[in-house]
Amino acid sequence: MPRFLLCSFLYLSITISACQSQTNTDSQVGGACEGCEALYEYGDKVLSPVDTLPLFASSEPKLKLWGKVYQKDGETPAAGVILYIYHTDRTGIYATRGGEKGWGKRHGFIRGWVKTDDRGDYAFYTFRPSAYPDGTEPEHIHLTVKEPNTNAYYLDNFVFEDDPILDQKKRSVLSNRGGSGLALPVLKNGILEVNRDIILGLNIPDYD
Repeated sequence: MPRFLLCSFLYLSITISACQSQTNTDSQVGGACEGCEALYEYGDKVLSPVDTLPLFASSEPKLKLWGKVYQKDGETPAAGVILYIYHTDRTGIYATRGGEKGWGKRHGFIRGWVKTDDRGDYAFYTFRPSAYPDGTEPEHIHLTVKEPNTNAYYLDNFVFEDDPILDQKKRSVLSNRGGSGLALPVLKNGILEVNRDIILGLNIPDYD
C-alpha cells in the first residue's frame, strides 16, 4: 500500500475508533431543539445560582427572574441544573456587538447561565425585553435547561400577563413545558420580579 494511503487509512481508523469510544449516556428527551447547543457556550465561566445579564445596570425596566427547580415529583429540589436564557434588547432585536461565535451570532449577547444550588434555587437579573419590531411576537425570554443525565432541551418562554400582544390565541398554544412561563411582573424595590418554579419533565416528550 502506498505510504500516503496507509497514513490516510490509519488516521481514519483512529478517528472512527475515538468517536465510537465516546458513548453518550445522556437520555434524549424533549424532541428537536434548534439552538439548544447554545446552553454549552458559557466557556470557562464558573456557574452559580445567580447571574446578571449584560446591560442590566443601564436598562429599564429592570427585571429579576427567580424561583426553584424541582424534580418531576414537584417537591424534591433539583441541584446542578443549568438554565440558559436569552432575549431581545429594548428595540426588539437580538443585539450583537460583533465577533460573536456559535449561537451568539443569532441569540445576541444578552444572555446568561446559572446552575441551581442544593435547594434548586436560581435567579437572573436582566431587563424586560421588547417585542419584535413588526409586532408579530409578544415580549418573551427564551429558556433552555440541562439537567444531569439528559440532553439540553427547551422550556416554555417567560412571557408576561400584561403584554397586550399576548392575546388569547397566543396564550392558547402555550405548551407549559416545565410548567407555565406566564407571569405578571411585580414591582419590588425598583425591580420587576417574576417568580417561576420549574418542574423537570413536566409536559416534556420522552421524559421517563
